[in-house]
Amino acid sequence: MPWTTSPRVMELRAKSAPADIAVGTLDGWRRHLSGRNASVLSLFGFLTIFPLLLVATTILGFVLEGNQSLQDRIVDGSLKNIPVIGQQLAEDPASVDGNLWALIIGLVAALWSSTKAFVGIQGALDDIWEVDVDNRASMPVQRGRALLGILCLGIVQVGSMSITVVVNAASLPGFGRSLLVLATLAINIGMLAAMYRYLTSAKPAWNDVWPGAVAAGIVFSLLQYFGTAIVQRISDNASDTYGSFAIVLGLITWIGLLAISALMCAELNAAIARHRNRSGIVPTS
Repeated sequence: MPWTTSPRVMELRAKSAPADIAVGTLDGWRRHLSGRNASVLSLFGFLTIFPLLLVATTILGFVLEGNQSLQDRIVDGSLKNIPVIGQQLAEDPASVDGNLWALIIGLVAALWSSTKAFVGIQGALDDIWEVDVDNRASMPVQRGRALLGILCLGIVQVGSMSITVVVNAASLPGFGRSLLVLATLAINIGMLAAMYRYLTSAKPAWNDVWPGAVAAGIVFSLLQYFGTAIVQRISDNASDTYGSFAIVLGLITWIGLLAISALMCAELNAAIARHRNRSGIVPTS
């Protein structure tokens, strides 16, 4: 018998709603094999991030050619917290350059790996909401949702970059930084809420996805802010011989934390919904 259903734990869950939700979240993580799903997402996330950054920097090179000041603002503001790539761009802003072949290769690689990642997210969310295999979306629908998710994510990133440019151009150090942090948090929460609602066949209501979206949005914002430090700490502790391997390990660790956070908070949403249904509380959309 698992510890989550032992008599003492069940008694505690019956008396305390927070305890029931917390244990339900951990129990769901175990039963739905969400740790395995997080590993799959980490793999395709690792394969996605480099071509996406290649595409982003190439587009910036085309659009901002001849405007070195604006390039520096974008690199310093929106890209500097991306592990490995952000540090290299900060050291050499001139590397933001437009190249047609780089754009094509980056788009093809990013489309393949990111589509796989979004299909994996759909499967993981269906597992979390315990959707029967026969009731899940068909392969064409999953691919369509994946493409829509990629488009929305791209729009979100462009919006984040635009906010960064505006804040930096306004030259408001204290207030501007606070505004940037709040804007990034709001964007992350909105993006995650939309993913939790629309990338699963369970069709949860908005009321079902906001708790996990808020929690995951906070964690995502912290990981984005400290991402470079995490990778740098791992690589600094490695010797010159293993430095490159350490950077890869650090980057996978960073992406893995993002995947674990996203799925754990999705488990939180499902646990809250299960607790609410057992308590007879009618959800509102």
